[in-house]
Amino acid sequence: MDDKIFVDTNVLVYARDSTEPQKQKQALAWMSYLWKTRTGRLSFQVLQEFYLTVTQKLDPGLEPERARQDVRLLFSWLPIQTDPRIIETAWYVQDRHRLSWWDALIVSAARLAGCRYILSEDFKSGQELVETKIINPFQSSPDSLTG
Repeated sequence: MDDKIFVDTNVLVYARDSTEPQKQKQALAWMSYLWKTRTGRLSFQVLQEFYLTVTQKLDPGLEPERARQDVRLLFSWLPIQTDPRIIETAWYVQDRHRLSWWDALIVSAARLAGCRYILSEDFKSGQELVETKIINPFQSSPDSLTG
């Protein structure tokens, strides 16, 4: 399968959160799959949220330089920039699906990145939003995509 998968902030954070060992294990399995298949995509919004969360909200948090290294590595996933198309699509998604603004931006970025899936625990798993299917990474494994 080479469908692109948009990764929400929570997956990246749990991959670094040692206080949640089960979620960390599942997040790391997804991250390994995404690196191996080169199907991971994200947005600069996700990278900003990740950096803030792992350096200021996790206890213990990451050292800023370690978090910066993670962000730099994730630049290879072709982060989507917020531009007028992202905002216009997010307004449509927000109105149509009654999502928060930040979630609508995630869906919009995923759609404009050509992603078939969004990997997130913040939406209803299996839900379709503008032709993009939600996968809860803590309820499904990467094997669920390959059968």
